[in-house]
Amino acid sequence: MDTILEMRGITKAFPGVKALDNVSLAVRRGEIHALVGENGAGKSTLMKVLSGVYPAGQYEGDIIFEGETKAFYGIEDSERDGIIIIHQELALVPLLSIAENIFLGNERARGGVIDWEETSRRTAELLARVGLKERPETKVAHLGIGKQQLVEIAKALSKEVRLLILDEPTSSLNESDSDVLLDLLKEFRAAGISSILISHKLNEIAKVADTITVLRDGTSVSTMDCSGGVQEDDVIRDMVGRPLADRYPPRKPKVGDTIFEVRNWTVRHPIDTHRNVVDRASLTLREGEVLGIAGLMGAGRTELAMSLFGRSYGTWVDGEAILRGQKVDLSTVPRAIDAGLAYATEDRKSYGLVLDQSIRRNVPLANLEAIADRGVVDRRRESEVAEDYRQRIRIRSSSIEQPTVNLSGGNQQKVVLSKWLFAGPDILILDEPTRGIDVGAKFEIYTIIRDLAAAGKSLIVISSELPELLGITDRLYVMNRGRIVGELPTADATQEKIMSMIIRSDRKAEGATHG
Repeated sequence: MDTILEMRGITKAFPGVKALDNVSLAVRRGEIHALVGENGAGKSTLMKVLSGVYPAGQYEGDIIFEGETKAFYGIEDSERDGIIIIHQELALVPLLSIAENIFLGNERARGGVIDWEETSRRTAELLARVGLKERPETKVAHLGIGKQQLVEIAKALSKEVRLLILDEPTSSLNESDSDVLLDLLKEFRAAGISSILISHKLNEIAKVADTITVLRDGTSVSTMDCSGGVQEDDVIRDMVGRPLADRYPPRKPKVGDTIFEVRNWTVRHPIDTHRNVVDRASLTLREGEVLGIAGLMGAGRTELAMSLFGRSYGTWVDGEAILRGQKVDLSTVPRAIDAGLAYATEDRKSYGLVLDQSIRRNVPLANLEAIADRGVVDRRRESEVAEDYRQRIRIRSSSIEQPTVNLSGGNQQKVVLSKWLFAGPDILILDEPTRGIDVGAKFEIYTIIRDLAAAGKSLIVISSELPELLGITDRLYVMNRGRIVGELPTADATQEKIMSMIIRSDRKAEGATHG
């Protein structure tokens, strides 16, 4: 297999930090090359150099593509050569159709007028190639995140891609959607298209990668050939610079009496008001317990969590919440916070943080009264609180003045947790708390969860990663189609048992429909 890409001695510096230090990378034609490393290791920076986001002249080193030394001054230059990057945050316009999105900026036109017939025909061909059955005129807003990811890939194919770069493409996908995308990469490999896959999901990388390159602290540490198989422990060791003997911190649970109970909680979809997104859900949570909620994407887990937290999703229809034996009013977010609840969203960038503000400004946000004097924020107290949590939760940053947008995903998640911990909750609902963060940062988040439970806090953890739930929780509920369809102690749980609960509930629902 000949080499399609070489990056030699790439060095990229920002004020006060060297993001890449003499990094080299070689990708063969028609291979899937995985690029892994902790958050902040330099993976995305390296790909931005390659794609021209950081233009030639702003870095040192050489890019050789198809045997020629290249100088890309923007994304248009790299795309012209067939290098297409799909970022973690999808760049689609929700209110435009699939066809309009695929050819946005690359319109099929004659005499300056868009040829809609040709656009629709070509879109249908591309959708068939990525396995989507949607019509070209379907609005992107009506697609799930998995299908939107496939639209992005169809868009890349429309530009005659030769090297496809995917940055965390499955971070928001469930297991079945992830498998569809990974199978598509295998098809591209068979067609001679090369791919660079950035992912924290080592099990997925093991399924498809031909080669793995590990970055750590802005340097290339190792490159592994996967033809004979690769051990995840070896990859983790190179990523974090030490063996990680255990993925999950050891824990001795001290679970007390029931502190929180939800009975027959029912919530309708905010637009499709005849559809229940949470359907008569009941659960209990005990003091010092880590309770997991498992389920496929769309099962209703996030809808349940958000609706409990001040009815911040959908239309509440029925049900009651009991806190320490008394009915509690959770009808608004302030009332939920006053009752001792906190909710760390799955989308930390859109809803968890004010990204252009500093750590100092973000940490106290959920409890401003505690740092205010007569309604005016005390800047000295604000700084003390932010610095206290920066040290206590080990947020890696230059100072509390660093904007949160410049932090790695793991450290952004720590700021979100700090914000809610400062509010002094008794019950924390953590929705996908480790999404998009590396294995080392995950361990630190798991340790925080363990320590909170040991201090008597009660936690509800929602996660799409079943091994994670099996590794950190005491008890599990399984959700499907808005209903809780199973409960079992984590000690008795397996991935197979969880999936069988979901499948049985599907069969039961289909039987009821046909009956």
